[in-house]
Amino acid sequence: ETGYLVSGSWDAKTGEICVCQEPIPYNHENLKTASAARQAEPGIITGPDSPLMFAAFPAVLSNGKPGSRNHYNGKIDRPRLTAGVLSAAARSALAWDAQPHERNKQVIGAWDFSRDIGGAAISDLGPNRLHGQTVNLPSRGCKGFNWSGAEQNWNHAPQEYGAIHFHDDDLYDAGWEADFEYAVPDNLRSGVYAVRLKAGGDEWYVTFFVRPPRGTATAKLAFLVSTATYMAYSNYHWMMHERYCEVAEVFWTTLDKGDVFLQEHNEVGLSTYDHHSDGSGVRYASRLRPVLNMAPKTPLWSFNADSHILGWLANQGIEFDVITDEDLHEEGVALLDNYQAVLTGTHPEYYTTPMWDGLRAYLARKGRLAYLGGNGFLWRCALSSEMPGILELRRAEDGIRYRDEEPGEYYLEFTGEYGGLWRRLGMAPQALVGVGTYAVGFDESGYYKRREASFDPRAAFIFEGIGEDEIIGDFGILGNGASGSEIDIVDPMLGTPTHTMVVASSEGHSANTLIVPDEIGFHHSAMDGIQHPDVRADMTFFETPGGGGVFSVGSIAWGASLPHNGYDNNVSRISANVIRRFLDDAPFDMPE
Repeated sequence: ETGYLVSGSWDAKTGEICVCQEPIPYNHENLKTASAARQAEPGIITGPDSPLMFAAFPAVLSNGKPGSRNHYNGKIDRPRLTAGVLSAAARSALAWDAQPHERNKQVIGAWDFSRDIGGAAISDLGPNRLHGQTVNLPSRGCKGFNWSGAEQNWNHAPQEYGAIHFHDDDLYDAGWEADFEYAVPDNLRSGVYAVRLKAGGDEWYVTFFVRPPRGTATAKLAFLVSTATYMAYSNYHWMMHERYCEVAEVFWTTLDKGDVFLQEHNEVGLSTYDHHSDGSGVRYASRLRPVLNMAPKTPLWSFNADSHILGWLANQGIEFDVITDEDLHEEGVALLDNYQAVLTGTHPEYYTTPMWDGLRAYLARKGRLAYLGGNGFLWRCALSSEMPGILELRRAEDGIRYRDEEPGEYYLEFTGEYGGLWRRLGMAPQALVGVGTYAVGFDESGYYKRREASFDPRAAFIFEGIGEDEIIGDFGILGNGASGSEIDIVDPMLGTPTHTMVVASSEGHSANTLIVPDEIGFHHSAMDGIQHPDVRADMTFFETPGGGGVFSVGSIAWGASLPHNGYDNNVSRISANVIRRFLDDAPFDMPE
């Protein structure tokens, strides 16, 4: 990418304003310097209390609070402020000098954006220490104008990662004023709740989660709410903006009220599946704003799809606590140790390193995990230690990517870790839960048939009340089957434990269910659910050395089959068999 040295000067005596743009060539383009000047009224036009802003103009909001307008799209690196008009040579020297204030006494401010990456602070190295902060989380850890390509990690060459990428649609905290508050009663049971808002004919639900007090549990089972994944998908615009959406998803695009509202009100922000207005990918998603797809009566994805499992737990009379990804991130294995068993939602896709480590440590001890979803534990993400309620995602290298990440910007700002698929980091989902994503397809779902291992006494508890030849899950709200949307299989090469039993596998997938990019070296004509035998979901179980166990269904659509026939079906029965055995104190024995 081509950088430009942009300068502006104002002569207080003559009133001349001059702007100049000088290219810093990246390729073989014949770029020229451009400049313009005009006369303005001489004299001081602002006072010492006026704010200094980069990438926007100061403004006063309708509520009287300070704000901004005329936002800039693009990168800014090494801004400088001097007490005098400089020559072209002096301007260039100032830009390339990392410590200009030590050699140029005209310097008033010299901001170094390569410092404080991961936070909101910006540091002024100049004599006046005019420090500041970013607003609404523009992207940091970005290549500067001087990036050589010799280093890909901003931690190792921060002097080449001094740019901040600003967008006119960045949003962290909407800053809405509170209209009312609700104090959660001390005796309110842990669970998922919502405040219903009504205005005329409109209705909306504000969802919130109530967990037990820290260090305590009120049930033996915890439902682990996928709040990291909810944030990644929050205010998802992709189906409205992607040119090939209907071909990729294999269904007509339909818009609900929330989708229409997002189209009319871009100010409520984007998801990590979207693009900024300048075409760059969105790396951050916040819950400190109105989120239109984390509520009841929204499309059956993410949160609302998980409500099928919550409804099923209530129907079965199974007591459970609710804990969230953010709780797991902050408290680690100590949180999970309060529970005999943990149950996931339908799509626990995004995991931070502390979340991954906490779950792995829990299973290495005595923990029991029921993974009733698919496409889980796939991408490394990050949460900020400084700013609550914000998720960062950089999709490095591989996988189903709805956008390409910038070259040289694969390392997460919040943690400095390499982003991307967990399997590319040497920790594939198969090593954690036995299965990992192999195919996706959104038109039709398949069903399961029992495999030979299902008749092993080790798996008898799973299939209690299930016939030997019984078709499992040939029904459901998502694609009319329990195996669909995004599906997982075993792979010993990626870490599936050797004693894992594949107790059932799915069939009946369509030609539109295709192998994911990270599972193929190159495209070919036999990548679909009709022609390729590995396009399936594997239902698995394995024991852990501490007396625990892991059960996985490898399908997002599994949860949508639970309510069928008033919860009286074999998907519900298998799920109940597993949960009730996991809540039994009797340990699982490792096979010899």
